[in-house]
Amino acid sequence: MAEEVGMFRVQQTMGSVLCCRCGILMAPNAANMCVRCLRSEVDITEGLQKHVIIMYCPECESYLQPPKTWIKAQLESKELLAFCIKRLKNLSKVKLVQADFVWTEPHSKRIKVKLRVQKEVLNGVVLEQAYVVEYVVQDLMCESCSRVQANPDQWVASVQLRQHVSHRRTFFYLEQVILKHDAAARAIKIKQMDHGIDFFFSNRSHGVKFVEFIGKVSPIKSRHDKQLVSHDTKSNNYNYKYTFSVEICPICREDLICLPPKVANSLGNLGPLVLCTKVTNSIVLLDPFTLRYTFLDAEQYWRAPSKALLTSRQLVEYIVLDVEPVSSEVNVGSSKYGLADFQVARMSDFGRNDNIFTVRAHLGHLLNPGDRALGYDLYGANSNDSELDKYKGLNIPEVILVKKSYDEEQRRRRGKNRQWKLKSLNMEVDDTARGRVDEEKLIEEFEKFTFDVEEDKELRSNMSLYKKKDYQPSDAASMTDGEDVPLVPLEELLEELGLSEDGEGMSE
Repeated sequence: MAEEVGMFRVQQTMGSVLCCRCGILMAPNAANMCVRCLRSEVDITEGLQKHVIIMYCPECESYLQPPKTWIKAQLESKELLAFCIKRLKNLSKVKLVQADFVWTEPHSKRIKVKLRVQKEVLNGVVLEQAYVVEYVVQDLMCESCSRVQANPDQWVASVQLRQHVSHRRTFFYLEQVILKHDAAARAIKIKQMDHGIDFFFSNRSHGVKFVEFIGKVSPIKSRHDKQLVSHDTKSNNYNYKYTFSVEICPICREDLICLPPKVANSLGNLGPLVLCTKVTNSIVLLDPFTLRYTFLDAEQYWRAPSKALLTSRQLVEYIVLDVEPVSSEVNVGSSKYGLADFQVARMSDFGRNDNIFTVRAHLGHLLNPGDRALGYDLYGANSNDSELDKYKGLNIPEVILVKKSYDEEQRRRRGKNRQWKLKSLNMEVDDTARGRVDEEKLIEEFEKFTFDVEEDKELRSNMSLYKKKDYQPSDAASMTDGEDVPLVPLEELLEELGLSEDGEGMSE
């Protein structure tokens, strides 16, 4: 402001003084001592820990936070840095400004952390100083790991997942969701059974947490029980084995359901014939004739449970002869549907007889004349459903279309040389006569599950797909690239990382 009006301004300068110890010229401070003399006079790190011993479990890669808490942390991670700082005593006497790891050899059993602290010293002068704390890592197995090492079959909690259906589509999907969220990381053993999977844990809380996770991704009902293993009357200690029985809703995606009259009335007279379009912790039901839909949560379903009238394994292939749109595309949840009237004929009857069916369906946005579709053949089906018999005078359609169909032979040829793959849980197979699994049937069902993964983008969003390291495009695949066959885009695939043989860096 003074310069704008042309006034003379006196430049302010800071005076200098001589250090009272060494006599060098310095900026004045409350102690009249330079930084070097202050540090030689006062050591603010005196009394602070510079050597600490920490316990590490090599099996589960956890560190002991006294008295009994084990914290899982990777080397040079934020969690490990916070753990190391919390282990220091008397750190409250100074102000922590910065903390960084100092690199050490991974096999040296040493962790070094460089700390920069501040403290007020002579006459209010704030001094900053850096020092290094060395942590000596000693191996000590945690209680759960030591129990497993002593007896690998010794478990405390068992979670038995069961679904009473004729296929394993739900368990293939759950396996990928569990892998993506690492929900079974604390399981000491996983066993594949005939109608489900058994998970074994070394702690009851791990089993409870796993059951809660399953309840967030699928509609379930569960019950638990416990069995006394041993007890000490003098110390009043009891050891139990806990079993959690979890039943998954038998309704799966693409199933045809006949709603009970009470349920249909409570849902606003929906249906009663509806399709299941999605299953999470609730069931999405769609009326394919009106595009009305609703969400049925687990509590509502188990209050009045019902089974599927027809399942996806009973789908019949049809050919579309004519399409007449009824309405424009409508957003139903996160999906799009269009109502249309179709003229279809069974592929098995095509060219043999003149049986043509006229049906209204929700696939008007997807199907064109000449396309193939999968649907339920109610014209030739023999259904003995008690809920369906309760509807007197119900006009049952001859066909209910479900989804578009693709050339299965072409998809199988392409499937042999896919550019992606799915990981799987490390499961043991039950070899008893009661729990034996048909391997050929399992392979066939998994192949159909991969077809569903290729078709449904929303289904892929809940799982992790990885690139194949040895993938090479084949001539057969390149010849059919222009065909209308669903594929997984390359940008949705993840790189699979692992340690290289020489131990330097990472390899795909």
